[in-house]
Amino acid sequence: MFCIYSDNTDPYFNLAAEEYYLRNSSDEYFILWKSVPSVICGKHQNVLSEINYPFLRQKGIRVARRLTGGGTVYHDEGNINFTFIKNGEPGKLVDFTSFISPVIRFLQTLNLQAVQGPKHEIMVNGLKVSGNAEHVFRNRVLHHGTLLFESDLDVLNRAITRENGTYSDKAVQSNRSTVTNLSTCLNGRLDIDLFCGLFFNFIKSECGGSDYNPLKEVITISELADTKYRSADWIFGWSPDYVFRNTVPEFGLTIELTVHRGFIASCAVISPVLPGVFVKMVNENLNGVQHTELPVRRVLELAGLNEFLPDGQKEEFVLFFF
Repeated sequence: MFCIYSDNTDPYFNLAAEEYYLRNSSDEYFILWKSVPSVICGKHQNVLSEINYPFLRQKGIRVARRLTGGGTVYHDEGNINFTFIKNGEPGKLVDFTSFISPVIRFLQTLNLQAVQGPKHEIMVNGLKVSGNAEHVFRNRVLHHGTLLFESDLDVLNRAITRENGTYSDKAVQSNRSTVTNLSTCLNGRLDIDLFCGLFFNFIKSECGGSDYNPLKEVITISELADTKYRSADWIFGWSPDYVFRNTVPEFGLTIELTVHRGFIASCAVISPVLPGVFVKMVNENLNGVQHTELPVRRVLELAGLNEFLPDGQKEEFVLFFF
């Protein structure tokens, strides 16, 4: 098994690296990596329904969609991500316990009471510290998970808790759990760098692995990150069809958007307070527009948003549509 201790904290690059090694190699891999602040949604989720978009935008937190199913997770530099890519027999590839067990054994070497939970999570002292997900490709399986070490849990909770508007869809929903940081469980006995080094060496030893430097694949992985993982078509367009509704009393505003493959198929924007011409133009021109901020903003501005709202309120108004 090749073992990669990545120093790249770009979530799009790291998600692309997982797909690249899964689909373009017959070798087995263990990868340890971290991300800058990001919210990572499962492949079959409605991204916008899982996130607090205005908060993420304010904080500069990135949004991504991964290759595996399951629920939404938060990454920052205090969260550790681990990836296993292994070969196996068809029909026997999905086996969460075989990948979670070595992680639990490592945590137990630190005198942590770690156990596997009923939803393939790892629990310490009854609280969740790790979520896990898998994806099968031919005779290979990708298993990855998180380990909360010293993440900002306040930001985590706000990032994945919607505050305004509702989404109706048939997408996979996240199961929210009470989480904790491993640093709390360890009472500050280890810093994150020492923990990562111990974890990496433990897995490498258990798997008989060898260090691997992925320099030669960087360009190809970067291209995959740019063309797929950063794209709005993948992040937002992959969401199942949904209906978004929001009510804003201060403007007497109601919004209902029906969205198909990430594009607004129909809209009903109503307000007796806002200029009638503005409301009419919004209803006429939102149809067919991608339900992401920049295209929606363009329609609102072309309809005359700048003419009756100052910049501060204009920014807030655009976010009513998410």
